Amino acid sequence: MAQEAHRGLWVFSHFDLGSVAAAMLFYQLDPYDPVPIPIHEFSQEPMVVPKLNSRMLQGSKMIGVGKLWRVTLNDSVVRELAFTGGRPLGVTLGRHGSMGGNYMVKTLTDEAEGIKFKLTDGVDVAVDGMIYFTDASYKYSLKEYIWDILEGRPHGRLMSFDPSTKKTKVLVRDLFFANGVIVSPDQNSVIFCESVMKRCLKYHIQGERKGSMDKFIDNLSGTPDNILYDGEGHYWIALPMGNSLAWDLALKYPWIRKIVAIMERYKVRPYMEKNGGVLVVDLEGNPIAYYYDPGLSEVTSGVKIGNHLYCSSITAPYMIQLDLHQHAARATM
Repeated sequence: MAQEAHRGLWVFSHFDLGSVAAAMLFYQLDPYDPVPIPIHEFSQEPMVVPKLNSRMLQGSKMIGVGKLWRVTLNDSVVRELAFTGGRPLGVTLGRHGSMGGNYMVKTLTDEAEGIKFKLTDGVDVAVDGMIYFTDASYKYSLKEYIWDILEGRPHGRLMSFDPSTKKTKVLVRDLFFANGVIVSPDQNSVIFCESVMKRCLKYHIQGERKGSMDKFIDNLSGTPDNILYDGEGHYWIALPMGNSLAWDLALKYPWIRKIVAIMERYKVRPYMEKNGGVLVVDLEGNPIAYYYDPGLSEVTSGVKIGNHLYCSSITAPYMIQLDLHQHAARATM
């Protein structure tokens, strides 16, 4: 019996070593080549949020491909506005508070500095009509976005489009997955999200500091997506997933990201998108409240309208509605 057990152990060990050797060879031959991410830029101070709702799905309602929808807030009636012919990631009002008289869809710009857009993402319009937007990646499309994140190279850009001159200008280059955009209420700056770096940046568009950039908030509780303003002195930043040890290690080590990429290619990547939610900050970037849930993922936008929080997702075919009076974030101290 002992001899049979020893023989079985020997076979298992050699089989295991052979599997490891095959995996290592497969790893070396794969052409995908992630690079180090500048994690030294991450803030070492933990973000402190005074109010939390860590179970926002409790009490939430589900309401709601290639279409734009309007939801009437008093009766939650959903109406179709337009068919875009593509995969809309968001919508913003133009000048005079409209999206166009009959909701016709047309392309305003599709390249800058001779480089075509591949993953146009966030957009907002200033009072003077200037359009500010991001291209998360000029290398990968929406269906390939995970490859851009795992590769660790800065393919993102913040840009502006002037409707009067039809010119597109690159304002900031070399961003790690540039995402949501919002023009500040005073029209002096543009706040935008840099997902991989877990931060939001402020680009000045008026005044003495025009053309310069500062950190708005960093060391976020997850990877930021869209950022929206509620008209009441607060920005709402969507976090598709919260921080985790697995993701922190992946950011630190390119070889881990390569393994994750190989697993993604063969549809065996472990599920990492958990603890999605929305972070509320004031106009200076100070955290106010954080709504999230372990069962929530891929939250791409969230904003307070009236007494409710509305969240959308890149994957779910519905919106989440949460009554902020009944399910308010509670003080943590």
